[in-house]
Amino acid sequence: MASSPTGADGPEREVLDAEDARYRAMLAADTAALGALLDEQLTYTHSSGTRDTRESLLRKIADGALVYREIAHPVDQVAIVGDTAVVAGKMIGSVVLDGAPLQLDNSTLSVWVRQQGTWRLLGFQPTPLGARKPE
Repeated sequence: MASSPTGADGPEREVLDAEDARYRAMLAADTAALGALLDEQLTYTHSSGTRDTRESLLRKIADGALVYREIAHPVDQVAIVGDTAVVAGKMIGSVVLDGAPLQLDNSTLSVWVRQQGTWRLLGFQPTPLGARKPE
């Protein structure tokens, strides 16, 4: 679950809840739930530098090419301006990418937009804090 540096309420709580739901869906490989949280114009960058669209990310998860095994995602800051939210935090965990297990230790930036009252992920950018290495 996302942990906020302060007691969150209102729009900040909504964004943190959306972050939690996104990570739960990724761990469960629930592409229907995940797809509902992703903006049609999503740019999802991986710590390797490769990028996915909404469609290609969902396909990788559905096909098992990308399997999230465990994830912690502490949140350092949430900034909301109008209908845009930027979440700064970390993503620590393990994944299997094309059959190869990897450990992740990333600083992350997530950009959420509110459309018709619903927060959707528009952009994700991780920055490795250490060298990526096989398990």
